[in-house]
Amino acid sequence: MPSSLSPTILSELQAIVGAKGLITAANQLQTYECDGLTAFRTPPRAVLLPESTEQVQAILRLCHRERIPFVGRGAGTGLSGGALPSEDCIVIGMSRMNRILNIDIPNQQITVQPGVINAAVTAAVSPYGYFYAPDPSSQTVCSIGGNIAENAGGAHCLKYGFTVTHILEMTVVLPNGDLVTLGGKTIDTPGYDLAGVFIGSEGTLGIATEATLRIMRKPETVQVILAAFDTISAAAQSVSEVIASGQLPAAMEIMDRLSIEAAEMSVHPNYPSCEALLLIELDGPEAEVNLQMTSVVEICRTNGAWETRLAVDEESRFLVWKGRKAAFAAAGRLSPNYIVQDGVIPRTSLPAVLEKLNAMAAEAHLRVTNVFHAGDGNLHPIVLYDRDHPGEEEKAIQLSLRILDVCVEAGGSITGEHGVGREKQCSMSYMFSDPDLETMQRVRRAFDPLNLANPDKIFPTPRLCGERSRGAYAPHPIEASGIAEVF
Repeated sequence: MPSSLSPTILSELQAIVGAKGLITAANQLQTYECDGLTAFRTPPRAVLLPESTEQVQAILRLCHRERIPFVGRGAGTGLSGGALPSEDCIVIGMSRMNRILNIDIPNQQITVQPGVINAAVTAAVSPYGYFYAPDPSSQTVCSIGGNIAENAGGAHCLKYGFTVTHILEMTVVLPNGDLVTLGGKTIDTPGYDLAGVFIGSEGTLGIATEATLRIMRKPETVQVILAAFDTISAAAQSVSEVIASGQLPAAMEIMDRLSIEAAEMSVHPNYPSCEALLLIELDGPEAEVNLQMTSVVEICRTNGAWETRLAVDEESRFLVWKGRKAAFAAAGRLSPNYIVQDGVIPRTSLPAVLEKLNAMAAEAHLRVTNVFHAGDGNLHPIVLYDRDHPGEEEKAIQLSLRILDVCVEAGGSITGEHGVGREKQCSMSYMFSDPDLETMQRVRRAFDPLNLANPDKIFPTPRLCGERSRGAYAPHPIEASGIAEVF
């Protein structure tokens, strides 16, 4: 158990957020001991629920004065342990800062607090003919603050880009309590791109308390095709050929048989029963979309698609995407426990990598189901296991980490959108060399020299990773670099 805070500190914190904004009861703290990655759990010393930027400032000033580590938390839907409390830290939950502050349609902008739910942004601007493009599978529950911390993507990031593409300006409280503005209301703000540094920093540089988002006009036409294949390789080949043909779909997703069956049991999207289902969404002017769809259907059929089904009206498209976005949660119908992994590989490596992953799963005597953003090579293998079987959780964790090694060996990355957090920090030195990690640490120290903001995340250390912290491409642990470590 973490050490408790002194009565004086608790009194000061309560004075900032009020009695209803401070949680210290052990049974209530359990809600905050992990995020969506439930394999790692640590109870925090306390949880604070601020309602304003000023309250966040006051909390961080107190943390800085007393050297109290803290973790900013959005909706807790992250899948890499990014919001996992570290030892002796407090959690600052942003769920009560959930107001839409301004809608500026002429300038295609909306300003929100970090607790605003992703889908609520599109709901707010939809009557004006606009939408917010980043759409993680958890978009009905995940928050904008968490999206900023992890640089969230989603099915439509292939065409529209990740969160970083759609954030114009942020109000940020630094770890010492100072208030800064990063970015600007214009598209190209002069100076260093500090907003780009902050987005995706996983809460290690401070806490965003407001954000101005770029919104997009709804396309004239949206069409989705479902193509059923006998092999994932055939579906993947279709993806490569569609991109090679010069087309840029809004989204391209592949689901394997297990994930299809789970989605059917969960939300009944009426998918065809097949080994691999390819979903391709095209949007834009109607004439252009119709022409592109003809080409896409031909490519899929040439590669062996034995059924192609077109969803053109809003209701049928909603059902198609409901099934895909329910895939992670639906995995609970396949197994009592699972780990959702998040690696990236070149599209052309997909068949070989999937074959290797299947062999690794068989060797570990575990099942793995695959759902992925095929257009940009972002894999989401789901490792299924049962925690009640002794040793099985450890095997599942090890398999999920070996999957990341395979992604790096194929020329890819250990994360596409879920972040590094606690889960992948021991894999960072497998992908990055000492100088890379040292440079990242220098950036972190510039914002947070006391290492109070979300400590024990992202970077490998011997204490947490053992020999793994040395990495395949880093012959010496990062502590040997001369940069002060404050873990």
